[in-house]
Amino acid sequence: MRRVWAICSKELQMYFFSPVAYVAFAFYVLLSSFFFYINFVNGQPPIVDARSVVGNTSFVYLFIIPLLTMRLIADEFRQGTDELLLTSPAGIGEIVLGKYLSAFIVQIGLVGISLIYPLIMSTFGTLDKPVMWLSYLSMFLLGCAMMAIGLFASSLSNNQMVAGMTGFVMLLLLWLLDWVSSGMTGKLKDYVGQFSLTSHLTNLQKGVLHGGDIVFYITLTAVFLVLSIQVLERKRWR
Repeated sequence: MRRVWAICSKELQMYFFSPVAYVAFAFYVLLSSFFFYINFVNGQPPIVDARSVVGNTSFVYLFIIPLLTMRLIADEFRQGTDELLLTSPAGIGEIVLGKYLSAFIVQIGLVGISLIYPLIMSTFGTLDKPVMWLSYLSMFLLGCAMMAIGLFASSLSNNQMVAGMTGFVMLLLLWLLDWVSSGMTGKLKDYVGQFSLTSHLTNLQKGVLHGGDIVFYITLTAVFLVLSIQVLERKRWR
């Protein structure tokens, strides 16, 4: 566990030294604030419902998370430090978990920043707290899964921009599966729709805690972490 935390600490420091991370955070705050202004401040009358914030912020994740994860592994290959890292006493699993843990902590920060919007809303009316917290849980789980997908995309290339674009395309395809499935019929519609990133948000954002939705995001996160480990294992033995 000490090795995992050491890798995580190093990655967190890199976030603070990386101008791309600052640009991503600024872009995140700018876009989420813009959507909040359009939907709440500019809306007449303003609707005191945190779900609008969660929906818009989750959409912003599509653009922010690839920027925040693209360097996690790709940068090691670019700088030539991958051999040193892969031959270190830390196992491949510890390396991947350490890097993901740093992204996980950043995700907590992203969710924390967006809590300012319900706080502002609460001065204009009463928020439905169970709906608000379950909606934020849905956004948090979604972000965790997207971070794992971005980490996997970063393991596929030694170029940060390529890794970022790959992550964006993967996330976009999974995001659009719900829309694609709406044009289908029968069992195929249900089968395709269940793999969508967004289809499992509905119950939580209605205030319904459904175990299957939580398991989906946890499983999706675990699958892409395992895939990242497998990619690095193959590169270790090349």
